Amino acid sequence: MTYTDDDALRAEVRDWLAANWSPGTDRATFAAAALEAGWTAPSWEPTCYGRGLTDRQSRLVAAEFAAAGAPGAGHDRADLFACTVHDCGTEEQKRRLLPPALRGESKWCLLYSEPGAGSDLAGLRTRAERDGSEWIVNGQKVWTSFATTADYGLLVARTDPDVPKHEGITFFMLPMRQPGVEIRPIHQITGESEFNEVFLTDARVPDANRIGEPGAGWSVLQVALGYERRLMGDMARTTRGRREKSGDLVELAREAGCLEDSHIRQQIARAHALSTVNRWNTQRAKTSADRAEAATLLALGKIAMSRILHDTARVATEIVGAESMLSGPENPVGDAVTFRALNAYFTSIGGGTDQIQRNIIGERVLGLPKEPDPYRDAPFRELPH
Repeated sequence: MTYTDDDALRAEVRDWLAANWSPGTDRATFAAAALEAGWTAPSWEPTCYGRGLTDRQSRLVAAEFAAAGAPGAGHDRADLFACTVHDCGTEEQKRRLLPPALRGESKWCLLYSEPGAGSDLAGLRTRAERDGSEWIVNGQKVWTSFATTADYGLLVARTDPDVPKHEGITFFMLPMRQPGVEIRPIHQITGESEFNEVFLTDARVPDANRIGEPGAGWSVLQVALGYERRLMGDMARTTRGRREKSGDLVELAREAGCLEDSHIRQQIARAHALSTVNRWNTQRAKTSADRAEAATLLALGKIAMSRILHDTARVATEIVGAESMLSGPENPVGDAVTFRALNAYFTSIGGGTDQIQRNIIGERVLGLPKEPDPYRDAPFRELPH
């Protein structure tokens, strides 16, 4: 359905929510109804559980769901599993894997990085070997968020060591709840254990869960990484329990009694300006009909958000001064500022480091020459390691 009037779209969503949602509604029943109505992934085509809306209109739908306190919207932006299957999967995979994901029944994690393949992800050594209708997987992954609760892992594994490293990789949706998957939490500097090591020992994945052709996993991975970077640019976590707005710096300075300090005011204004420009660029990218322009702006989004998080953490630390050295529940202000400063590195590393993102922007957006690679065309098994 095409909406030329945002108010008409909002009214339809509100009417539907009024008829189908209340705080006491069974969530599973509601999720099924939202999927059937096309509100779960509204920017997707009607033949694939959506309504054919624009990205901007999809955000309007999500805003109405959030205002009503209703769950389930926004899977077409925030669900990396579903988005990757939607863009790269077969029709059979879409019918089988998408409905449970869109109803919130299945959870996922990312099995990309390895101890020896972080920035150079194409150097991964986790291997998958064909065994009839299945693949047997052996190797190790690291920095895996939500591995302990995931039903599937978006896995990249080496399936052919006799071709150049980018060509011998295959992409799978690995069932996580099996004996061959061992998960060990990593204790983080923030005091949390969101990340994990994952050890794969003769783990099995059906060939039916292979996304794309064997050896073509690098291109599928680029699609998944694009969604991840976009998501990280959209949703930056700055507190243990919720996301803050840049305006909180004003309130923090007011409470600290330094809002009239001209230096502090200038630093707050600078942080706010960075956030505002990034938001405008993101909105421009998502409404642009020029795909090259949109790609350019979105490529800048994640690295811009990384800088914003570090800058706002620095300003918050300057505002509270020595109190930022305190932590624990008995020091809520210092603890919150410390968490913000430490957690800013999450966005600098996750989804590709800032340094790698600068390389991507330089090569793919600005057209700068790539660094020389004497092993670019060499078979993977011949690479030094």
